[in-house]
Amino acid sequence: MNTTKLAVLALIGLAMIEFSIAQPLSAAVSTKAPKAKIASQKSTPARAVKSSMQGVAAFYADKFEGKKTTSGQIFRQDQMTAAHKTLPLGTKVRVTNLRNNRSVDVRINDRGPWVKNRVIDLSSSAARKVGMLRAGTAMVKLEIIDGSSSGKS
Repeated sequence: MNTTKLAVLALIGLAMIEFSIAQPLSAAVSTKAPKAKIASQKSTPARAVKSSMQGVAAFYADKFEGKKTTSGQIFRQDQMTAAHKTLPLGTKVRVTNLRNNRSVDVRINDRGPWVKNRVIDLSSSAARKVGMLRAGTAMVKLEIIDGSSSGKS
């Protein structure tokens, strides 16, 4: 691939990342599904980081087992990890299933979910802990419990 094509692909990738970061969470959710609700915000110079939000969670398919995540770690279904579109990698988040009030603490180590109307993708172990493995999705509340990032973002 020549350098011109690589430069164009890099610019497109950066534009897509910038667009997904700048877009408010509620704008990414269609009117057919429950909209994400922002409980509170902490301002940072670059962008607002929500300390609490609600939306639909799902979990990773088994086909991702053993593949590299955005953070560079290998994805394992038995670890308490998750994917979020904008939270810094390494952020620890408490995920609470709003139907049964069960919660689990996960660490963000990947980007996603890339399915419309979803706010987080969990490993299957984390999904099992909150009681959503059988249903596949659940309305959840996300709370940042440790915002220190320990990976790439």
